[in-house]
Amino acid sequence: MNAGEQRLGPGCLVLVVGPSGAGKDTLLAIAATRLAARKRIVFGRRIVTRVADGFEDHDSLTSDAFDVAQARGDFALAWRAHGHGYGVPYDAARRVEAGDTIVFNVSRAMIDAARKLFARVRVVYVTAPPEILARRLEARGRDGDIVSRLARAEDEALRLDADLLIENIGDRNVNAGILAEFLTKTLA
Repeated sequence: MNAGEQRLGPGCLVLVVGPSGAGKDTLLAIAATRLAARKRIVFGRRIVTRVADGFEDHDSLTSDAFDVAQARGDFALAWRAHGHGYGVPYDAARRVEAGDTIVFNVSRAMIDAARKLFARVRVVYVTAPPEILARRLEARGRDGDIVSRLARAEDEALRLDADLLIENIGDRNVNAGILAEFLTKTLA
């Protein structure tokens, strides 16, 4: 975006962020099912340079194909983390311009970039106590050094800056309901 250009809107980009193992994708999947009839709330599929598994919902590209797509401008947001490339397809920006609410699981590091590009950004911070995060990460078996992930897990500044904080413990259906209600309000 060049200086003087307006940020994209009038729709809303909702960023779901939080530490690995917090259950972001689980809450997103349940909320998406609950809101399936709401055509203006779209749960976007990010692009990742890792084969999809049962823990997160995404489309896959090889690292080389990801680099080509990024150079072409196919992503509204793109970042590297944990040895992989992640991207929010540019179609999300078009949907926001059409007035829709678009929801993505993204890195906390992308919040400022999103706020520079989009007029309405809402942040949902999903977290859980360290012992629960550790158990969930161990169950995945692919998250590398769990100790270093847990050291990065809590971001108190983000916790305070989030539009919605979900401590994802207890009944995940209740927590997904809180998320779904919040998303519904972004259309108002």
